[in-house]
Amino acid sequence: MKIESVATARLVLYPMGVGEAERIVAREPGDGDLWGEEYPLDGDVRACTGFLRGVAERGDPGVFRPYEIRLADSGVAVGGIGFHGPPDEIGVATVGYGLVPGVRGRGYASEALRALLELARVAGVTGVKGDADLDNPASHRVMEAAGMRCVAEDEQLRHFYLGF
Repeated sequence: MKIESVATARLVLYPMGVGEAERIVAREPGDGDLWGEEYPLDGDVRACTGFLRGVAERGDPGVFRPYEIRLADSGVAVGGIGFHGPPDEIGVATVGYGLVPGVRGRGYASEALRALLELARVAGVTGVKGDADLDNPASHRVMEAAGMRCVAEDEQLRHFYLGF
């Protein structure tokens, strides 16, 4: 299944395939890969590991996969965003994201998340959830800027949700 890249004003969300995900997990760029400093992050490796496991167990997840966040003007990969897998039994998908330190604070994460939320809405999910550590207010602001609302908090995490 060919999944299209998603373009925003400043970014391109590039859908990961098995080959790209294997390179991320190995932390070995392929020919033509343009990786920013410190990319991939540990979160990218975890997301791609889960993606590869899911493909082996359930097959291709369609749009519900990890995406590389690339700068539109240069094509350099500066982070990742995506789904933790297909939607659950009630149609809710879980998202996660991360950017390398050198590009944080520029609104890229919120821009990428808004695009991913629209992708999920068009794909027919009933909602999208995400969470962030209590001591990560920057991530809280990212989800709020993308339209998600805090719906719960526990000892470690603040939980966000956007229903469609």
